[in-house]
Amino acid sequence: METNFTHHQSAHCENGVASNLLKHNGLNISEPMVFGIGSGLFFVYLPFIKVNYAPAISYRPLPGLIFNRLAKRLGIKIKRQKFSNEASATKALDEKLKNNIPSGLQVGVYNLTYFPDEYRFHFNAHNLVVYGKTDTDYLISDPVMEHVTTLTHQELNKVRFAKGAFAPKGQMYYPIEIPKNVDFKSAIIKGIKTTCRDMLAPVPIVGVKGIRFVAKQIRKWPIKNGTKKANHYLAQMVRMQEEIGTGGGGFRFIYAAFLEEASGILENNELKNLSKEMTVIGDLWRDFAVEASRVYKNRSTKADVYNTIADQLLYIADQEEAFFKKLKKAIS
Repeated sequence: METNFTHHQSAHCENGVASNLLKHNGLNISEPMVFGIGSGLFFVYLPFIKVNYAPAISYRPLPGLIFNRLAKRLGIKIKRQKFSNEASATKALDEKLKNNIPSGLQVGVYNLTYFPDEYRFHFNAHNLVVYGKTDTDYLISDPVMEHVTTLTHQELNKVRFAKGAFAPKGQMYYPIEIPKNVDFKSAIIKGIKTTCRDMLAPVPIVGVKGIRFVAKQIRKWPIKNGTKKANHYLAQMVRMQEEIGTGGGGFRFIYAAFLEEASGILENNELKNLSKEMTVIGDLWRDFAVEASRVYKNRSTKADVYNTIADQLLYIADQEEAFFKKLKKAIS
């Protein structure tokens, strides 16, 4: 069983799966447009939840929310299913493949055998597409990979039923209805408004305020927890930013591409200017990640390093607050 599915590499798994599935079903939509309409740019700090023994930091909304928002705003219907056991999950997937319906799956990363070892850890919000099956393998289009790949039947079951936070429970999804004419203009405006609302939220752990809150915590980490634990927390923050689901800098670059594309659709030149500004902010996030990695790898020669990177983060927060206020005004 194999569908005629075209694989496109992307920067982020959920955007890529959504874009690839919709393209397969006749709606030509780019990864940045998926991300922007789905309001994928986000920040939240959850110190009461631990991921790999460090406070949880997310640069994206909950798994599935980007595609769900996109679908709602474009009038697309998506079918989502979860399963209580491997047998029923396998049966449902195989039925879709028999009917030439590629399906998106949420999976755990740790047992993805085609990932390099350094990227395989306990994270259960990765997305991929299964587009076919042989006697021994499932045919996999993982959008963060350059080429299509495979997983054995046993390997796919293992990642579909990974344990822990955000356990996927065999989750499978695919579009079942796409309108002939979609209103990109209103969807783009709704997507931007939600992102501005989230990033300017009056909540101490969300958006710009959340970034500032983390900066304050970074100053306290070495004093409160000791250098070893502080470095582990920093390493986890950078991993969430740069490796798991793209995060900080990468997401800003995708959002910049979205704003550039949106400026043409909305005939709004201010969005093109803001696209360039967001690219600069993305560079600031990358600079922060480099500096933080030097600290936790003990390579930084700067005195008072934790305060230095905290200052970097506060500067990013200031830039983002000004940016999202301008963006909100540009589409009002």
